[in-house]
Amino acid sequence: MTIVDKAKEVQEKIIAACKRSGRDPQGVQLLPVSKNHPAADIAELHKAGWDNFGENYVQELDKKHGGLPADINWYMIGHLQRNKVKYIANYVTMIQSVDSLKLMNTIEKEGRKHDRIIPILIEVNVGEEESKFGVKPTLQDCMELAEASLKLPHIKLRGLMTSAPYYDDPEKTRPIFRRLRELRDEMNKQNDQLKLDVLSMGMTHDYEIAVEEGSTCVRVGTAIFGPRDYSNRQY
Repeated sequence: MTIVDKAKEVQEKIIAACKRSGRDPQGVQLLPVSKNHPAADIAELHKAGWDNFGENYVQELDKKHGGLPADINWYMIGHLQRNKVKYIANYVTMIQSVDSLKLMNTIEKEGRKHDRIIPILIEVNVGEEESKFGVKPTLQDCMELAEASLKLPHIKLRGLMTSAPYYDDPEKTRPIFRRLRELRDEMNKQNDQLKLDVLSMGMTHDYEIAVEEGSTCVRVGTAIFGPRDYSNRQY
């Protein structure tokens, strides 16, 4: 199967998951994640009509952005250090991995510099794994960041993001995704200025469960691009 065929297969499984849960497939974005894969793979998908791509590392994102068509929308989904925001602030479509007020303030500063509003998501560590970033999955912690965002004119908080723990049985991720959806709903009820509508959750191993639980953006890499070769990783 080609990369395009694999992306179409993932899209078909998303549509099936939407049907099972009574959702409109138009409400779920498939975000191909091209970490450690060549720009040529992205170009192949882009030629077939895919415009949105996610990257985990700023250096890799910036390099690919510079060498690929300008109409591609780039999503930063990996951990973001404050001193690297400046490299992507003028073009990034969304930053999905905001986990601190300091980072949020840096994004605001860079957004002001480039006179643009940068959409963001708050990354929530729902599984409370020590190896992962993200704020604690409590209403208080999430609301602290969310309400701070309302005072920053060059930031637009759109919703929440999480990565579930890896389980051999993907069904075990369901409570993780359900909790993120409930958290988003609780936040909207607590402050009607928020209007959060994005839930970025679900990857290759568990995206069908995530869609059934309300995901609006699934971040899929391996199922589309194949296994990553880390032997010559540069980032």
